[in-house]
Amino acid sequence: VKIGELSFDVIHLQGHTPGSVALALDGADQATHLFTGDCLFPGGVGKTWKAGDFEQLLGQVTTRVFDVYGDSTVVYPGHGDDTTLGAERPHLEEWKQRGW
Repeated sequence: VKIGELSFDVIHLQGHTPGSVALALDGADQATHLFTGDCLFPGGVGKTWKAGDFEQLLGQVTTRVFDVYGDSTVVYPGHGDDTTLGAERPHLEEWKQRGW
């Protein structure tokens, strides 16, 4: 998606809502900036509503975000504090085990 001079990669992340997306911007500062809406926050993925949605969202966040972008990627959730993938990556297994 192009907005003015900026080009964002669109990442489909189904689970919080069926059409949820994150937007990734490679910044001039060499960092990637990831706008995740309600899909990824400090401490976990967004709230899910139906059985199986959590596993789907966590799986997509893992393969489409954590497996693609580096630790310096800055995450801007829909609300709350910003974080980085590096700060959150060590907790992926913990999120999976707790189920939220």
